Amino acid sequence: MKIGILGGGQLGRMLALSAYPLDIRCRFLDPANEPSAGQVAECVQGEFEDYRVLFDFARGLDAVTYEFENVPVESVRWLAERLPVYPPADALAIAQDRVAEKLFFRSLGIPVPAFAAIESREEFDDAIARIGLPAVLKTTRFGYDGKGQAVLRTPDEAGKSWELLGGRPLILEAFVPFERELSIVCVRGRTGETAFYPLVQNVHRGGMLRRTTAPAPNVELLQVKAEDLAGRALAAMNYVGVLAIELFDYCGELIVNEMAPRVHNSGHWTTEGAQTSQFENHIRAIAGLPLGGTQAVGHSVMINLIGDCPTATEMLNVPGTHVHLYGKMPRANRKLGHVTLRGTSAEETATHAGRLEQLLQ
Repeated sequence: MKIGILGGGQLGRMLALSAYPLDIRCRFLDPANEPSAGQVAECVQGEFEDYRVLFDFARGLDAVTYEFENVPVESVRWLAERLPVYPPADALAIAQDRVAEKLFFRSLGIPVPAFAAIESREEFDDAIARIGLPAVLKTTRFGYDGKGQAVLRTPDEAGKSWELLGGRPLILEAFVPFERELSIVCVRGRTGETAFYPLVQNVHRGGMLRRTTAPAPNVELLQVKAEDLAGRALAAMNYVGVLAIELFDYCGELIVNEMAPRVHNSGHWTTEGAQTSQFENHIRAIAGLPLGGTQAVGHSVMINLIGDCPTATEMLNVPGTHVHLYGKMPRANRKLGHVTLRGTSAEETATHAGRLEQLLQ
């Protein structure tokens, strides 16, 4: 079997590595000359909007998926007319537009922050009057890792942010004074079977994920709520593949921040820390294979390597460490890899993670 993957970044790279043991091969399409995934599998260079390139890319494939959500929906729909594409294009369209995403979850009765769609300065001022400050102003499309958004705490900050982001479709969201950031990674197969990984706790800095603790502590009741809302979202979209949903824990309730229709950074720990990794389960779902178990194996901490990192030798000297490097050159705010630390107790794993974070500083 051969699966095509739109996008050749590190997520695609890890998907291909998980496909090989199942005797499944991958082919990537990416505009870059030397994408990370191209080091481990066949890669076609070309633009996602070029239908001649898409035709050549699709030749001989059994199914197609994507490893990031900024792939043009029109290209995905074109491919879906010719061969199976998972997750479905409708799910991609929802995830690409923050307003559509909020409306989708609201339609399912799932809590989201108060929000307003904005296309003019007048609508911006009205939204601030209704929602109040602090608030978060975001572009409706193409924002990720903290890009295209700003936290507004004062009227002066609001004015400056409008000057920076105005002139394009925006969304203003109420700032949620959350106790912690959580996420759930789940997977749905072709026949509708679903599986859910444990809730994890995330720490972001500068809009980028820095650290994930898995499983998150003290989430027994929240796990039930998270699986319920995630299951409703999966069914409503007739979803196939891995889906990640980022959540705010606010006063013991879950509020959806956003979703990602793909394997996700907060699920990287599953390679060493779960019975079946998110990457393998995504491949299994797309290929129509039975889903693997999602139970945690011990306790894990995942730490992103951003901008620069110590040598592999230095990191592997920390007990319980598993290093994943993406074959990228160092650059400010670039994800170069990640490290998963796994131990038999949360305390042991946290101690070793602290040692690793000292190396990173």
